[in-house]
Amino acid sequence: MIGVDRGGIDMPGAKSSRARLAVSIETRDGGKGAYVGGQANAMAQASACARAILGMDCFAREKAYELIRRQLRKEDRMGAGVIDVALWDLAGRRLGTSVASLLGGGKDRVKAYASTWFGGDGGGLATPEAFADFAEACYEKGYRGFKMHGWTDGGYERDAEAVRALGRRVGGRMALMHDSACHFKTFADALAVGRACDDAGFYWYEDPYSDGGLAAHSHRRMRELIKTPLLLGEHVRGLESIANLVLADGTDFVRADPDFDMGITGTMKIAHFAEALGLDVELHAPGPAHRHCMAAIRNTNFYELSMVGPSGADFNAPVYTCGYSDHLDAVDEDGCFPVPTGPGLGVDYDWDFIRSNATAHAVIE
Repeated sequence: MIGVDRGGIDMPGAKSSRARLAVSIETRDGGKGAYVGGQANAMAQASACARAILGMDCFAREKAYELIRRQLRKEDRMGAGVIDVALWDLAGRRLGTSVASLLGGGKDRVKAYASTWFGGDGGGLATPEAFADFAEACYEKGYRGFKMHGWTDGGYERDAEAVRALGRRVGGRMALMHDSACHFKTFADALAVGRACDDAGFYWYEDPYSDGGLAAHSHRRMRELIKTPLLLGEHVRGLESIANLVLADGTDFVRADPDFDMGITGTMKIAHFAEALGLDVELHAPGPAHRHCMAAIRNTNFYELSMVGPSGADFNAPVYTCGYSDHLDAVDEDGCFPVPTGPGLGVDYDWDFIRSNATAHAVIE
């Protein structure tokens, strides 16, 4: 992948690589399903999941979910998602319908927000004013939501300043979010930025500080001290752990991700849990599986177009041959991205590119 990344900072002209998992599943009678996603460090788990489901009915996704859940009970289950999504793609292709339709989805487009790289000296987002300028540029492209990832130097002052600058420039026109990605080291620093979010009328405040979003007690206290809703769950794995966090009053919005939370099956379980409690679920990161899930989730608001900046570089590898894109400029003028309509995930992969750039390969049969 050609992009910009120096510690997650938008650096014009820089190059970076990012490894993902590419999964292809085939049945005895020639049915196929595929998915590119997840994280490379989960390959051992994904291989274990593949071994666990050999010989199973390819449509028995709930049985596979339960089997894999137990198989990886001592792990974080990060390798389960790519296997589950590939099974959904296989099912849709066998039945000649989209995953969104299999899920009962009724949306053909999803409303997006621009989610930035981190702030950093020398990059495209080096100052609070640069964040505000970029938010204006995103608004002109059609986005009506904007999330900043702030600085990672241990301070909070520039984050608070950027939050207030965004409120002054685009507040009232865009839903604004802040995500420190757990970089603030203390509750006090996180609280200071939370109060800036209050001043600027932010839509949510995400993963404020270094506990990783795991400490329900402290986030319940944070919720009592600020007005801005909290969003947690990116670093909390799976239905049961998310449920424990929510029921302990640790968050307002609920996070889910097909790559991180045991696939489409796990994501929809979290979405329905949140719906039962009257809460919204917001999916982390972009991708075709995410769009299909969102098409079938009532209680969700925004599609995250992640890691974007003024340089315009693409965070995602060029693995598609069908025109699918999660580039910043691929947004419609009304701020939406289409849900693919073809069978399965509705995307086709460039397997020649994938094979020529593979760093490891495993066949489970």
